Amino acid sequence: MAIHVKTPAVARIQLVALLFLTAAGIVNYIDRSALSIANTAIREELHMTPTEMGWLLSAFSLSYAFAQLPVGALLDRFGSRAMLGLGMFFWSLAQAACGLVNNLSIFLISRAVLGACEAPLFPAGAKVISEWYNQRERGTPTGIFIASSCIGPCIAPPLLTVIMLTIGWRWMFILTGALGMMMAIGWYVIYRNRNQVQLSVADEAHLQEGERFQHNEKSISGKEWRSLFTHATTWGMLVGFMGVIYMVWLYLTWLPSYLEHQRGLSVAHTGWLVAVPYLFGMAGMMGAGRIVDFLAARGMPLIASRKWPVCVGLLGGAAFTIPAIFASSNGVAIACICLAMFFINMASAACWTMVSVIVPKRQVASLGSIQNFGGYFGGSFAPIITGWVVEHTGRYDNALMASAVIAVIAALVYFLLVKKPLPEDADYSLQTDKEITHYDVSR
Repeated sequence: MAIHVKTPAVARIQLVALLFLTAAGIVNYIDRSALSIANTAIREELHMTPTEMGWLLSAFSLSYAFAQLPVGALLDRFGSRAMLGLGMFFWSLAQAACGLVNNLSIFLISRAVLGACEAPLFPAGAKVISEWYNQRERGTPTGIFIASSCIGPCIAPPLLTVIMLTIGWRWMFILTGALGMMMAIGWYVIYRNRNQVQLSVADEAHLQEGERFQHNEKSISGKEWRSLFTHATTWGMLVGFMGVIYMVWLYLTWLPSYLEHQRGLSVAHTGWLVAVPYLFGMAGMMGAGRIVDFLAARGMPLIASRKWPVCVGLLGGAAFTIPAIFASSNGVAIACICLAMFFINMASAACWTMVSVIVPKRQVASLGSIQNFGGYFGGSFAPIITGWVVEHTGRYDNALMASAVIAVIAALVYFLLVKKPLPEDADYSLQTDKEITHYDVSR
């Protein structure tokens, strides 16, 4: 098969898009991390119980989850430039508003708006990468972009702790919100969707290289969107991602509090120490991108090259969470958490590399948002359950054990259900996966 050389024009577009996506992801996760960093200070000032804090933490993820369903179809219809630009601007506005609240009810509303407006980011990223990278090179940029979900929480603890201890938790929210609004304006001014750029024949040939699906500018229809739910593969991705995000969200929302209250660390020490597991998570995500590209290049079928890192990551996350529960030494517990974060984030990145090889480009955001809906709907229970457990037992052990069990179940679901790509034919609403037998996933 002929290899089409990438031109400088395409390489430049790829670089700009990937830098913007990664920066947006970092800001996104700094915003998400702010509440967990200020957990203790906010609870004291607003007189909140751990259970109320759990609901406040979950207000984001519940609205984020349900916003995924319409936002994927909107992204596939209107493109990433407008949808991500608007989403980023309004989530940043909601983030700044969190610094002005004085009671739990208004705080819940602000966090819910933050979650709903953040919904376009990762489906948009999957769509951008599917549009501007060909099949054989998508793993690495996906790993880099998804790694922003660990880079942000890695930067956030020391950065936000310093801001909080210097000028207060309210200014922490206001300043991060202002940063996001500037980022949103930059994205909309600079980025262009693929259908907004005049490409040469050579560029089109390079971007289509290795595709199972033909490039098609037709917008996804309501019938096609609904038909995505008729396939076992879709349900495997949706349910499997629940296990990934449950563990990710538990650590993101409660790790600082866990280190303070169960491991006895100070707020200042926690701010720096909580960054370390996210360095391992970042390595897991970036490593996943390289692994899937390596496996595919060595002849492994595209789906298998993504499926195995997902399953191994889920099982590894569970395997290292359990000894963290029983470790008497803080050092051993943190080391186990670091390894758990490496594996569970490897699984997360591999899940997102799967999206772009399962369906045509024009449906990538829709399928990605369905996967993300499942992940964050399931993950939204992690803060609530953890808050309830902490309030009634004073410890985090049972909550961590539950996350390990859920991860093992998710690995089994992914292994059994995610086997085949969805068909290219637009009219497949009544087909089952067993009826789709003629395809080549080894390219």
